[in-house]
Amino acid sequence: MSKLIKPIGYKALLDMKQTEQGIKTIKEFFQMNLSTELRLRRVTAPLFVLKGLGINDDLNGVERPVSFPIKDLGDAEAEVVHSLAKWKRLTLAEYKVEPGYGVYADMNAIRADEELDNLHSLYVDQWDWEMVIDKEQRNLDFLKNIVRRIYSAIQRTEFLVCESYEQIKPFLPQEIHFIHSEDLLAMYPDKTAKEREDLICRKYGAVFIIGIGGKLANGEPHDGRSPDYDDWTTESKPGYKGLNGDILIWYPVLGRSVELSSMGIRVNKEALLRQLEICGKTEREKLYFHKRLLAGELPLSIGGGIGQSRLCMVLLYKAHLGEIQASIWPESMREECERLGMPLI
Repeated sequence: MSKLIKPIGYKALLDMKQTEQGIKTIKEFFQMNLSTELRLRRVTAPLFVLKGLGINDDLNGVERPVSFPIKDLGDAEAEVVHSLAKWKRLTLAEYKVEPGYGVYADMNAIRADEELDNLHSLYVDQWDWEMVIDKEQRNLDFLKNIVRRIYSAIQRTEFLVCESYEQIKPFLPQEIHFIHSEDLLAMYPDKTAKEREDLICRKYGAVFIIGIGGKLANGEPHDGRSPDYDDWTTESKPGYKGLNGDILIWYPVLGRSVELSSMGIRVNKEALLRQLEICGKTEREKLYFHKRLLAGELPLSIGGGIGQSRLCMVLLYKAHLGEIQASIWPESMREECERLGMPLI
C-alpha cells in the first residue's frame, strides 16, 4: 500500500532546470569518484535475464520479477532484473578480473512489488559494483575500509553540489559510524528495526549497520536478505555474524533515516550452502549460477548497489524520488505532492 511522508514547510531549493543539471552533475561526478576509489571498470549491464538460471536476485526472497516470453526463443521466459549482484560475479569471472579490481554498471530495474512512497519507486536505477578479493580479505576490517571509501566519494559529491548551489548546505558528518545489528537491537530492544535505524542515524548522522539477514537475539533478522549473494552467516568477530550491511544517513528534509547502499562480502561455497539450508532453498544448488560458485569457478568478491535517484534526491534536498525520476505514482499521491510543493515528474 502506497504511503506518503509529508514534510512540514517543505520548499524545493532548486527549480526544474537546476534540478536536471544537478542530477547530471551528481551522476557524472560520483560515478567517476566511485570507479577511481575502488578501481572499477564500467561494463554494460542487462535489463533482463533468462528465467531459471539463478542469475536474477530476489532481494529479500519474496519479490516477484517482471517476466515476459521471448518469441524467437520458443517463448522462453525472461525476467527484468531486480539487481545485478549475481550477474556481476559471473562477469568478474568472464573478464578474468584480478584481485583489487572490479566492475560497475548502470543498473536499471523494475520492482513491481515495491510499496510506493517518497523513497521507493517501481523504477530502480543504481550503480551496481563488484570487486574481486582474496581469501584473507573476507573480514570485517576490510568491509569497513570499503565502506569508508564509498562514504568519502559521497562526501566529495556533496561538497561539489554545495559549491554549485549556494542555497544547499552540507549536512553529512565527517565520519560514518559502525554498529552491528545485534548491538543496535540491544540498545533499543522495544523498537522496530526501522525505528532503531532512525534513532541511531539521528544520533550519528551516517551509519553502517553490520550483519543483515541472519536472525538476531529476538529471533528475527534486522531485515531480509536472499541467501545467495551477501554473506550474513560467517562470524565477523566473536559472538557476531555477518559480513554485509547497509549505509544509512539521517535526512533532515524528511526527518528520518535513508538507506543509500546495501552491500557486503559475498558468499563463498561454505556460506552459500549454509544460507541455502537456513532458508530452505537447497534446490537452488542445481541452478547455473550456484553450480558455478560451488564448483569454484567464480572469484571471491565484495559488492553492492548505490541508488542513483536516491543519492541525487538527498544531495539536492528533495522530498520525493518523483522530483528526480520519471515513474508511475498513484494519482492521489501526485495530487497531494503537488499541494505540498513537491510536484512529481
